Order: sequence, then structure tokens, then C-alpha cells
Amino acid sequence: MLAGIVAVYHRWLHVNTTTVALTLLMLVLLLAAKWGLRYAVVTSLLATVAYNYYFLPPIGTFIINDPQNWLALFAFLVSAVVGSRLSERARKEAEDARLGQRELEVLYGLSRELLQTENVAGLLNTIAPATMLTTNAVSVVLYLLDGDRRYMAGDASAVLQDDIGLRQMALTLPAPDTVGQESRVPLRVGVKPRGILLLNGAALSTQTLLAIGGLVSIAIDRAQALEEVTRGEASKESERLRSLMIDSITHELRTPLTAIKASASTLLLPGGLTDAERHDLLEVIDEESDRLNRLVSEAVEMAQLDAQEVHMTFTPTPVQTLVERAVEASATTLADHELKLNLPKLPPVLADMSFLEKVLVNLIENAGKYSAKGSPIFVSAERRGDEVAISVADRGVGIDASEQSLIFERFYRAPVHSQQTSGTGMGLAISRAIIEAHHGTLGVTSQMGEGSVFTLTLPIARQPE
Repeated sequence: MLAGIVAVYHRWLHVNTTTVALTLLMLVLLLAAKWGLRYAVVTSLLATVAYNYYFLPPIGTFIINDPQNWLALFAFLVSAVVGSRLSERARKEAEDARLGQRELEVLYGLSRELLQTENVAGLLNTIAPATMLTTNAVSVVLYLLDGDRRYMAGDASAVLQDDIGLRQMALTLPAPDTVGQESRVPLRVGVKPRGILLLNGAALSTQTLLAIGGLVSIAIDRAQALEEVTRGEASKESERLRSLMIDSITHELRTPLTAIKASASTLLLPGGLTDAERHDLLEVIDEESDRLNRLVSEAVEMAQLDAQEVHMTFTPTPVQTLVERAVEASATTLADHELKLNLPKLPPVLADMSFLEKVLVNLIENAGKYSAKGSPIFVSAERRGDEVAISVADRGVGIDASEQSLIFERFYRAPVHSQQTSGTGMGLAISRAIIEAHHGTLGVTSQMGEGSVFTLTLPIARQPE
């Protein structure tokens, strides 16, 4: 390029020396921006010599007669070298910025991959492939001192260290280091060594390697902390449920057992009982035995629903028939209440008739149990898009807003209600499990002193085409 410019200006285009100097200076700057300072400096020296020989009088010699030309030649040389240096610096800073951006993207991508996994086992299996993917490494090895565990991704032949070598490096390596194509990153918990991360073929700065080591260590600590918190919460919840179950079952079993025991003991007393008294005691035994049987059945049913061992047969079920059967089964409860029905013509729902009847009976009995005698109970149904909503409402004591989400948990009973009426706290939990198995919902809206409305939704059965 230098020779071409000199030839064109010397042989064909006879321009002034300023134009030649500016053209040569532009060439030097372009070389500095493209290839670096060394090429630009060498070219600027050659351009100075050519400028002197071909364009400064006397032409064809290295002698300069006019002192001003010496100044022009010196100014050209200094401008070319300084401009080359500045252009090189700008190019280097641009390269550093691009490298920094790339390494920042690597750290962001790696942190995003590591934070997606919250269990330790899944995270440890993710670290090596995620690191290889984000850093474009040929292979990645994660070695942990705890259990001498090794996790690998990529070309296994590129990993030369055995477990003994990895253990030694993990214990002794103070900071990230690069040997040939292999980058070694120590992993630490505070100052205690945890392991080492090896990246083969990843061109990253020491600062980025140090950040990767910190990300991996923090991700492992986070996953372990989450698992410990989860185990702690699960243990607390299990203990709470066990305590509630024991309290509820003990309380509910003690009452019928006490009644049965007292009635049986009275019957065993010699003489003194009339036939009517004996009949009353036998009725108590019979009723309390049924109550015990119901308690055991609810516990077994709840366990079966949890284990998904209950078989349900879903068929198109008329809503009118479903409600009528539930009302008939709740005749004892409804004897003390006024029933008000609102059942328009509705499409059939996809349901298991026997299980849904249990749910509606439970809701109707609860409405009667927690409302005054003679107060009305409302049963209504309506269509809501592709679902049918069935509601059971009462004018009872109501449910506090803070407890409306808790009453569907097993064994939970509101403190105020538990003192006034008997129950195990399993009825609503069983009902919600049954409705959810039907791909529906069961919820409540209530206001203290005004009553409650329990609403269940069920999908409409599709008619065959």
C-alpha cells in the first residue's frame, strides 16, 4: 500500500507535499487500527524515508535544503507515531471491552443456569455441563472433597488428573491458575477448601475464573440451605399434623368410647333396669358405634385419597339427581332446618356419583351443624362457562377470614367451633381431595355472624358428537 501511494503520487498525480503527507499519515493510522502498533511504527518510518526521497526537494536524495521541510518531516514522523499509539490504545480498549462484555455474559448465563436448580443433587449434575456451555470449554470437571465426588462434561480425554491429583490441587491451590489450555479454579467455603473446577479450552481472565468459582460455591451453599430449610419445614409440618391428628382422634374417640363403656357397664349391673332403660342404653351403644365406625372410615378414606388408591368412575351425571340424592341422605340434618333449592336446568357434569354425594352430604351436614335450628339452608346450582357451580349456604356463625384457607387442611378445626360441636377436621379435607380428583374446585366465602357459602365447581360432561 505504501509503495502504491508513493508510485501514484510520484509518477502520475503530481500533488503538493501536504497532500502526500496526509495520505501517508492516514495509511499509518489505518494500519495501527487494523494490525497494531508494531506494523504502524515500521510503516511510519518507511513512509518518512519515502516522503523525504520522493517528495521533498532535492528529489531523489536524502538531503533536505529547506529547514521548513525538516520541520514538516519531523512533524509527519511524530504525528504518525503518536497517532499510531493512540489508535493502538483505542483498539486495545475496544478489545478489552468486548472481552469484558463476553465474560460478563458468561457469568450471567452461568448464574442463571445454576439458580434454576434448588436441590443439591440436581445442581451438582448441572454445574459441569452448564459451565461448559456458557464458557465454550472443551471439557469441565467438578471435583468435591466431600465424598471424593467427580462430575464431568465434554471430552473426557482432555482431563489428565486422577482423583488424587484433583484432591491435592483442591487442598493446595490458593487462587485461579491457568496451565496451558487448562484453567484451575479452587472452590471454597470461607477459607475452607471445598473442591476444584477444571476448565479445558476456555480463554477467560483470572478475575472471571475467580467469579465463576464464587458463583459455583454460592450456588451449592444456596441449594444446601434450601434443602435444610425444606427439611425443617417438612419436619415441623409433620409434627404439627401428628399433634393435630392425635388431639383430634383422641378427643373424638374418647367421647363415643366413654359413652359405650358407661352404657355397657350399666347394662352389666344386676337388676334395677327397665326394658325402656335397657333399650335406651343399647341405642346409645349403637349410635356411638356408628360414630366410631365413621371416624375410622374417614381416616382410611383420607389415607387412600392421599395415596391415590381410590378408584373413581367418571360418567355424565345429572346435577338434579345428584342434589336430590344428597338431600335424601341428609334427611336427619334437614329435619331441623328449612331447605331451599334453586336448581335450573343444567347440563350433566362428569363425575363419580357416589363420591360427589358424600361431598354434598358433608357440606349440608356442616351447614346444619354450624347454624341454629330452624334457620334455612340453601342449595343452588348455576352454569359458569364450561363448569357447573353447586353452592351450599347457611345463616350460621360464619368463619373468620384468617381461617377460611385453613379449614380445608386435615384435622384443622376453628377453636371457637371445636368447643361447640364435635368433629375430626377431616370432612372438608376429604371433600376437597375428591373435588380436585374431579378436576374441580372447592372454596368458601363467609362473614362472621352472617353465615357461609361453600361452592364446588365441576366440569361439564362433553356430549358425544
